[in-house]
Amino acid sequence: MLIGAHVSTAGGASKAIARAEEIGAECMQVFASSPRAWKVPPIPDAEAEKFRAESERAGMGPTVVHGKYLCAIGSPDPELVEKSVVALTAELQSAKQLGALGVIFHPASHRGQGFEAALPQFTDAMRRVLDAVPGDTLLMLETSAGSGDHIGSKFSELGQIIKSLNSPRVAVCLDTQHAWAAGHDIADSDGLEAALKKFDSEIGLGLLRAVHANDSKRELGSAVDRHDNIGEGLIGTAGFRNIMAHKAFADVPFYLEVPGFDKTGPDKPNVDALKKIRAEVKA
Repeated sequence: MLIGAHVSTAGGASKAIARAEEIGAECMQVFASSPRAWKVPPIPDAEAEKFRAESERAGMGPTVVHGKYLCAIGSPDPELVEKSVVALTAELQSAKQLGALGVIFHPASHRGQGFEAALPQFTDAMRRVLDAVPGDTLLMLETSAGSGDHIGSKFSELGQIIKSLNSPRVAVCLDTQHAWAAGHDIADSDGLEAALKKFDSEIGLGLLRAVHANDSKRELGSAVDRHDNIGEGLIGTAGFRNIMAHKAFADVPFYLEVPGFDKTGPDKPNVDALKKIRAEVKA
């Protein structure tokens, strides 16, 4: 179980390695470009090569790219779906260049048309993205908190998408705060066991390839996406001890997306907090 964090690529993708090292991250998540703009500029080959070399030098674990917040391939708006496909394709290409494990993206909202109605276009869009970027780079669906008709707060929805695609390049990232907000009491041993049993039956634990490790500012079942620092939220240190002790997460990398104690994003105190819990549960 590697402990990592989302870090900035300002100044070039290779700059992210040193930032990850500064906070003690063992793996990392990055944006391929601004998450709030559609354009995804191509990564120069020299910069991608430098990133891979620096990552190897640092002994960095798997890198993942986080998709844009704008993407919504379940939307009834054809123009928005097309823009989303173009952006996701470019991000998957960037991830391939960097030698990343894959792209994690929010399934986003179906905008009121209903999941079943959105499913065919959703899977078609994902298939187009995967076909456009051959190789083994993954496209990973992130579990959602559930607000605003968002797809993926129910494990069954992600399971249906994955079964429809039937591709070895599709996997899942479980966000601890989103799972909590969606009503899974993962801070409790029985609640965690029930959630993972459901995940396994609907999706398959073998497809769990990443964890977004975030405490929660909002209560269990709130359906609200609000991250907190490890130990400062309602999942709490004891909750993360419960999560990290479970065998289902033994070989899954954890990526912090917390606000940071100094409000500048994932920081060393949060990385250290998870490392301390990891040491305790392994003792």
